[in-house]
Amino acid sequence: MAISPIAAASDAEILTLPHVLVIGGGFAGLAAARELANQRVRVTIIDQHNFHTFLPLLYQVATAGLEPADVAYPIRTIFGHAKNVGFRHGRVRLVDHARSSVTLDDESEIAFDHLVVATGATAAYFGIPGASQFALPLYTLSDARHVRNRLLLSLEVADVHVGDDSPQLNYVVVGGGPTGVETSGALAELIQIVVRRDGLQIDESKVRIVLVDLAPRLLTAFPSPASTYTEKQLIAMGVDVQLGRSVVEVEEHAIRFADGERLETTAVIWAAGVTASGTLANELQEKPGPGGRALVSTDLRLLGSKNIWVVGDAAAVPQRAGAFCPQLAPVAIQSGHHCGRQILRVLRNEKTEPFHYRNKGIMATIGRNEAVAKLPGGVTIKGRAGWLAWLTLHLFYLIGFRNRLRVMINWTWRYFDWPSGPRLIVADAETVD
Repeated sequence: MAISPIAAASDAEILTLPHVLVIGGGFAGLAAARELANQRVRVTIIDQHNFHTFLPLLYQVATAGLEPADVAYPIRTIFGHAKNVGFRHGRVRLVDHARSSVTLDDESEIAFDHLVVATGATAAYFGIPGASQFALPLYTLSDARHVRNRLLLSLEVADVHVGDDSPQLNYVVVGGGPTGVETSGALAELIQIVVRRDGLQIDESKVRIVLVDLAPRLLTAFPSPASTYTEKQLIAMGVDVQLGRSVVEVEEHAIRFADGERLETTAVIWAAGVTASGTLANELQEKPGPGGRALVSTDLRLLGSKNIWVVGDAAAVPQRAGAFCPQLAPVAIQSGHHCGRQILRVLRNEKTEPFHYRNKGIMATIGRNEAVAKLPGGVTIKGRAGWLAWLTLHLFYLIGFRNRLRVMINWTWRYFDWPSGPRLIVADAETVD
């Protein structure tokens, strides 16, 4: 059948078109849906949240640099122009391969002609006792709000106890990748701001930010000079960088290391990696791939399936013999777009094409005026140039003009004035002992 734009199609006609279900409203799911928008297919996006979250900026929400609404955008609004794209709020708990249908938590069933699984990943705790209970992950908007409340509450408590009675505040960030580096730097800046601008009576000598990782250097995906530069900048900001250390247990108010040290903590922020284990993608096959990811063929179809596709962090996407694409936002976006195009090719009875990841580089911000970026071809930029490149790229990919404008104004204002900002303890605040 011919696939063409459907601007003039009636609602009744759209209901007769091939139905594509997209599970997940993240980078990969939205990219796939965008390829299918205004084509002769009916698309339904299913997600347990009615908004898309811009994950790369969650750490700024967690450290009170941005508001939650700055990094979230309603999925229905994103596709308001596409009459063939709908949204269903819910959570898929079961995929029936034989019947080509899914079952939601409310027991309702939805049939599909093609299914795109873009359920992302969750925090990986590597079986470390207590980590999933007491560490604070940073992978959802709710996670970011939880971290922010914990941090701000601990600072308010410290403000009450001044002088010799002032508590020791030990914040431990586990993971030396981009998220861990960015969170550590932003947390160091937060401490400076609340003391200088908010008037909190906090003894900065009793505040300790520890960034710990088992690897011998930070940002292992970057060239070694970039790692060295990042470590130097974080240390200058007051972050205690501890490399080659293994966490063996997380307690409610402490963390234990393999060398026997037990450090009492105010908060343990977990940025040690992600896994697809425990997600829907992990249940699609009897034997999933590395990190619980679904194994897919080169065109992104689930191995052994003709109409189920898996993209983004949920998929073990072949890159070369024995290797898979990294779980990064660019991979999610590119695989989502490719998947959408391949579904259209199948509906046109055309042969699918293999997915080829185009590495456009990676970035990590350290703090104000400081970032590192590895560009295609191995070129590395750092300092203010890297920071400006990071700002530009994130503003470009942020969804929604309102969000872009708000974030740009917030960043500009903070750069020149370091204002009070959105340091609000709201809604799900917890008691700090």
